[in-house]
Amino acid sequence: MVLISEVKKKIIKGLERHSADTGSPEVQVGLLSQRIEELSTHLKGHKKDQHSRRGLLNMVNKRRKLLSYIRKKDESKYRSLTKELDLEK
Repeated sequence: MVLISEVKKKIIKGLERHSADTGSPEVQVGLLSQRIEELSTHLKGHKKDQHSRRGLLNMVNKRRKLLSYIRKKDESKYRSLTKELDLEK
């Protein structure tokens, strides 16, 4: 569990707007991307885990909506975030 919180803190530190920021859309996208990556590796080994697959799809949709919101508000921030998280198409 300690490892997870360290990874989480590192992601938040890299994307935060101010020192106490944990809920901005950029931070949320970063945390969701990390969870999506972890769950994707889990599903490669457990192909029949449909419950986790459904959760993965929900996370991907939530990240897509947040990215759409960021793109609508500030195009340059969207471009830098997708480049930083390696989410470009």
